[in-house]
Amino acid sequence: MRIKASHISIALAAMLLGGLAAKADDKHTEHKEDLSSLSYAWKLESVLGLRELAPIDTLPLNYGQRSIPSFVSPAYATTGNLGAQGINMIYSERPAMSDFFFRDGLRHWLPTFETMRFYNTRVPMTLVSFNSAGSRYDSQERLNAIFSGNVNKRLQFGALLDYLYSKGCYENQGDKNLYWGLSSSYMGDRYELQAYYNHYNLLNKENGGITDMLYITDPAELQGGITSIDPKSIPVNLKAAHNRLRGAELFVNNRYKIGYWHEEKEGDSVVAREYIPVSSIIYTLQFNSDTHTFIDTPEDTKKFFENTYLDPNQTHDVTSYWALTNTVGLSLLEGFNKYAKFGLAAYVKHQVRRYDMTADTLDRSTLNLTPFPQGINIAPRTTENLAWVGGQLTKQRGSLLRYKANAQLGLLGPALGDMNIDGEVQTRFPLFKDSLIISGFGRFDNEEAPFLMNNYLSNHFIWKNDFGKRRTVVLGGRLDLGRTDTRIEASATNVQNHIYFTDNGTPTQFSGNVQVLNLSLWQNFHRGIWHWDNRVTYQASTNTDVISLPTLAVYSNAYMTFQVATLSCQLGVDCDYYTSYYSPTYLPAVAAFANQKEMKVGNYPFCNVYANFKLSKTRFYVMYSHFNQGLFGGNRYFSMPYYPLNPARFQFGLSVDFAN
Repeated sequence: MRIKASHISIALAAMLLGGLAAKADDKHTEHKEDLSSLSYAWKLESVLGLRELAPIDTLPLNYGQRSIPSFVSPAYATTGNLGAQGINMIYSERPAMSDFFFRDGLRHWLPTFETMRFYNTRVPMTLVSFNSAGSRYDSQERLNAIFSGNVNKRLQFGALLDYLYSKGCYENQGDKNLYWGLSSSYMGDRYELQAYYNHYNLLNKENGGITDMLYITDPAELQGGITSIDPKSIPVNLKAAHNRLRGAELFVNNRYKIGYWHEEKEGDSVVAREYIPVSSIIYTLQFNSDTHTFIDTPEDTKKFFENTYLDPNQTHDVTSYWALTNTVGLSLLEGFNKYAKFGLAAYVKHQVRRYDMTADTLDRSTLNLTPFPQGINIAPRTTENLAWVGGQLTKQRGSLLRYKANAQLGLLGPALGDMNIDGEVQTRFPLFKDSLIISGFGRFDNEEAPFLMNNYLSNHFIWKNDFGKRRTVVLGGRLDLGRTDTRIEASATNVQNHIYFTDNGTPTQFSGNVQVLNLSLWQNFHRGIWHWDNRVTYQASTNTDVISLPTLAVYSNAYMTFQVATLSCQLGVDCDYYTSYYSPTYLPAVAAFANQKEMKVGNYPFCNVYANFKLSKTRFYVMYSHFNQGLFGGNRYFSMPYYPLNPARFQFGLSVDFAN
């Protein structure tokens, strides 16, 4: 899977030539509009196929920042490498635990329903980017490409490719992540189709963290007075362990619209004819599959893990999951006449899903194995059938008031009695020759615990639980004032029966209630070429033993923007900072994050100096990330105990927007 240097050179040459060709094309066809004005993109609001406009990624602003792990969040707990496992410590932005928890730590790097984009480009479009960091022995390279082309104004086809190869700055930390996908959409008068297929294969080496944090905080103490140390020479806990996650997602949304033809006549002649849909029949098919594999060596097994249940010589855990979901719905469409002020839909959903785990096939009486915990008997294969009924109310048009609400009730299988209700309402008022946008949102979830939290069998971890339903209530609001570039968001979350991992590697459930308060302020300042963008988040948890969070998280970005002829430039410095707290620790064998109360991390700024440029349809950047290492902030640059952040290093990248 490794990309050869010759392949990278070809890709770079192709992008440079494409950028020059695009520039030459603009020079000779100055009347031609920019690609972004000819194109638009959208994302899906729900499995019923409702659409919402989304931006096309062609802006140069802050382009280089996405090449560092901390770009995910101002407070991000990660094993360190780009493309490796991590968890967002801004609680209000953290997704709930999924049915296959192994993928949760890699969620940011995966193609998902939430991140999927469809394009109508009118002319074929290809967005290609490449970025690189480090030297030969700790290199980081990523190649990304998105293509979309329309057969006509109704039918579109797309494709995507993302390949990330990073050796990591520390020993046994590399990863190779590949995903690719195909998509298509058809927007007819009566029939609509939105479909995609994404496949991914992510391989992550696991080093178990460095053996002693003094190698970062005080290397002289361990090296007889020598203060410098090569990060690659720092000893780590695991030598040859790795996680692999392979999976796929198929999504096909079909909508048949029922309505009437509206004709405009001049005399006896029809001058315009338009189909007005009134209602629609919806059918959506989804298929998801995931396989997680964890492998280690006899040395790793004996040295690092407390228990060994299945094989004393080597771990080869394989856990897989697939789910097939069919949804059928009926909807009354918004706006077919002046009295249809909202859209209304009802649906039924059925899902069949299966779990497969590593089977116990050994004669345990003849081997030196940890006995199974008393009373545990886990079937290696389980199939479940689930069903829900739901409804949706939406108002997507209008400048004064918009809203959306969804409700879903479980009827069959483990989902029996589950309830999910969420909604958002938005309005705007004139204020200071601008508009103040006020939004309110809320959510109530009463859900069965994920199957794998109750049943799991592997070489180093086994559990059998009977967790109760998890209940979550979220209430919040948001203020947006465009004139001052200000956003304020506040939310309160109450969690009952919260499930989390303990530091012994097994999940537990807290039967009480935990409240989390979140207050966030986005405030951007600019005067002339000078800009200063800020985000400040305050969090408070009523039980830090169950949900531990940094109290304060800050992102600040100071830069200037200017033009040199046709070259757009952004030069600046940005910084992440969060206060000290008991961060999670990482469990390599299950690729999950666990609570711990032994060591705090944080209270350290991670700063980058950068320059972003755009020339015609070509973007490029240079960055020196973590430039403050050894200059200010101290030397406790840990994301989690025993997992240091990447040291200072040079990075660069290039992106070309081809308009064919």
